[in-house]
Amino acid sequence: MSSSKNPTGSRTETAMPALVRDRPFGWFLVIAGGIAWLASFILVLERLKLYSDPNATISCDVNAWISCGEVMKTQQAAILGFPNPFIGVVGFVVVITTGMVLLAGARMGRWYWLGLQLGITAGMALVGWFWFTAVYTLALLCPYCMVVWTLVIPLFVWITVRNLNHGVIPAPPALTKVLNEWAWVIVGLIYLGTLASIFFKFMALIIPSNA
Repeated sequence: MSSSKNPTGSRTETAMPALVRDRPFGWFLVIAGGIAWLASFILVLERLKLYSDPNATISCDVNAWISCGEVMKTQQAAILGFPNPFIGVVGFVVVITTGMVLLAGARMGRWYWLGLQLGITAGMALVGWFWFTAVYTLALLCPYCMVVWTLVIPLFVWITVRNLNHGVIPAPPALTKVLNEWAWVIVGLIYLGTLASIFFKFMALIIPSNA
């Protein structure tokens, strides 16, 4: 009987979920990273607009609680001393470039994938902090920021699943199998939890009382 693993310890591509095979995964990184990069870049442009005119109304200012501009004026919008969107502009370039390299047929070493895993894990942690801060501390929502959240979540889940399947992260086969089958469910549950937290926090604004 032939083995489902190659000599490096990773599973053969035919035994993996379609999305973590090189070409589909490359397209996933390019598309998801590209959309997230665009949202981050728009936020940078809007931040520059506010620098020139602090009273300007920017494209994502919808009302008193859905406003990128109001979020940008808070201390939490520059946790490293510069606007947070610059982190995305740089980080998502790495994601897009990785996808393009995969589509070109090149292969990166384990050290590279470990570095990408570390980066996307840090990104996911930041998204979790941004979500909690926006919803429960500031009570403000930034639409472009939420686009970034929406893309970082599946990027984190599927980069992790990809690295498990390719032997970058050592794990029992049973764990890898479970994550292969439940990856999109995990993404969906995180989405559901995020939406539920926003709905219940802002319920009085979403569904105003007639009393």
